Amino acid sequence: MSVGLIIGIVVIVLVIAIIIWAIGAYNNLVTLRNRVKNGWAQIDVQLKQRADLIPNLVATVKGYAAHENAVLSQVTAARAGAVAAATDPNGTTAQRAEAENQLSRALLNLQATAEAYPALQANQNFMDLQGQLKDLENKIAYARQFYNDVVLKLNTAIETVPTNIIAGLFHFEQAQYFEADEPARQAPRVAF
Repeated sequence: MSVGLIIGIVVIVLVIAIIIWAIGAYNNLVTLRNRVKNGWAQIDVQLKQRADLIPNLVATVKGYAAHENAVLSQVTAARAGAVAAATDPNGTTAQRAEAENQLSRALLNLQATAEAYPALQANQNFMDLQGQLKDLENKIAYARQFYNDVVLKLNTAIETVPTNIIAGLFHFEQAQYFEADEPARQAPRVAF
């Protein structure tokens, strides 16, 4: 065997190894991007269920606390904003997160207002709706955590060497985290 033939075989093996690695890196990035989309779809399902539950909750509270129109209007407006953000084809994750955070704050205010009405707290329908809302909030929190974990993996793969080369060649973009804003993390103040 000549030296030229050996060098040729080594070069061919190296090229094949690089091609196999590039295919693997590309497939990994596609998988992560699809997981991000799936994670967002799971959040979307839970948020839709929450939005569908809110009119029943507002109607129940309205029966007991009719003079709390400001709070009820706030919840209704926040729900409308969240539904509009969900259906906006040009909306971003950040815009959707902000609309959902506003809805979460409005729901916290509604729940705090409901505490002032013992008869409402004893109403079985209200208690059932509260339980369903609590379950949905837990599911939303889990779905957000899953989504943000997958976003972290995708963004890390896009930024790290050597997969950043493949990500740049095929125009993979970083995904946005779904974060609660600071006011949504704080408990509402209740004053009577």
